[in-house]
Amino acid sequence: MTSLPTTRKVSVLIPTYKYARFLSQTIESILNQSFSDFELIISDDDSQDGSAEIIRDYASRDARIRFKIQSPNLGMVNNWNWCLAQAQGCYIKYVFGDDFLISQDALALLVELIETEPGVRLAASARIIVDGSSTPIEVWNHAGKQGITAGAEMISQCLWHDRNLIGEPSVVLFRKEDAARGFHPDFKQVVDLEFWMHLLRNGNFAYTETPLCAFRRHAEQQTEVNRRTIDGASEHARLLHLYSDYFALRPEHDQEIFKRLYRLRKKRNPKEYEIELIKLLSNVLDDKYFTYWIRYKVMRPFSNVRRSWRKYVLGIQTKTESGAGLDSLVQRKVR
Repeated sequence: MTSLPTTRKVSVLIPTYKYARFLSQTIESILNQSFSDFELIISDDDSQDGSAEIIRDYASRDARIRFKIQSPNLGMVNNWNWCLAQAQGCYIKYVFGDDFLISQDALALLVELIETEPGVRLAASARIIVDGSSTPIEVWNHAGKQGITAGAEMISQCLWHDRNLIGEPSVVLFRKEDAARGFHPDFKQVVDLEFWMHLLRNGNFAYTETPLCAFRRHAEQQTEVNRRTIDGASEHARLLHLYSDYFALRPEHDQEIFKRLYRLRKKRNPKEYEIELIKLLSNVLDDKYFTYWIRYKVMRPFSNVRRSWRKYVLGIQTKTESGAGLDSLVQRKVR
């Protein structure tokens, strides 16, 4: 691996595997940034698809690029952590080999965002979802709140909604000094979310609703491979174990907590994650569960009549009235 003697403000990291067809677009989107005080570290995980030649070509033309062609294959998380270990910048910015920055000011804006106040440990933006041909599909803005959010609150929201509201590694920027532990090797599907929670234990989250990155969805991406091969429910159960102290719910959530807990308790074979969630929700609701259960049993016949009237007479049917309950409420909140 070639060396770069000058320390840069940002280390941009590209861990890549079998993404030769996307790699040039990824690299170009970084080299064309208006913010130029960065080093670019690329680690190809023994792709055997022509990626090495593309990387060598760019490195021969730009001294900010350092690279390593791994052999043998390190695996996804180890490759992420290898890149992180090589970084010399004050801030870390991942851009995966199939993603790209959509704004020439992306790095500048993220640096400005994380420097809003000293307590910010993680900055992120909304992102545009694109397909294999780089055609925009939709905008994801799950964090939903422009500005600064307390780290503990963000952890709680991710656990409550059971999803990564912050975003993938390609949409975040964080401080190198906070990242000594690296990504947890025991996680695969939610490894990024676990690391964001690890960072936010010690600081706040800064967010912009302006999309700065394109996140690519295609059948070969690691997220899709993991979804087919990894039990995501068990990983979420471990997240709840590790960060249960942050699973903070408020009195205004009681009705929704009851609905979810009631459905979970009726399941014959709940998954590991669901069993853990039952314990947490039971502790939160405590003796209020019986009160809500009585209310539910008394009101249910009237609710059924109302739902039938709206559906069959008025022709109106909402998601919450069709049985989606808390799940539809959560989806509306995070869109």
